[in-house]
Amino acid sequence: MSTRILLIAHAPLAYALRECALHVLADCGDSVLALDVLPDADPQDTLAQAVQLLQPVGQSSTLVLTDVFGATPSNIAQRLVQQCPQTRLITGVNLPMLLRAVCYRAEPLDALVQRAVVGGTQGVMQVDVHAP
Repeated sequence: MSTRILLIAHAPLAYALRECALHVLADCGDSVLALDVLPDADPQDTLAQAVQLLQPVGQSSTLVLTDVFGATPSNIAQRLVQQCPQTRLITGVNLPMLLRAVCYRAEPLDALVQRAVVGGTQGVMQVDVHAP
């Protein structure tokens, strides 16, 4: 059974990242969930939405990816992970991290976390381009 991936981020980033993942890997739609946090959203209501997203039976683990550590989406994600067993949290999500997580979602959760972090960090680099 594969790991679900839940994106919790400032609107519209979560859904935008999900759409990018679907563009590249069209078969991941059932595995990648998104929850955009609106500027005026009540954190308790957003947490309840996140819990509801994780309700469907049949999934053994969840990887939660969020954008900025210490911001509201990250704080909501931390509270969610405390309530849900077999759930891990990574902050600082980027598209390379998400794509790596999607590609390896069948691996055990702790191995998936490591692959996602490596994918995210390796996806950030300076490119030296010289004009002709």
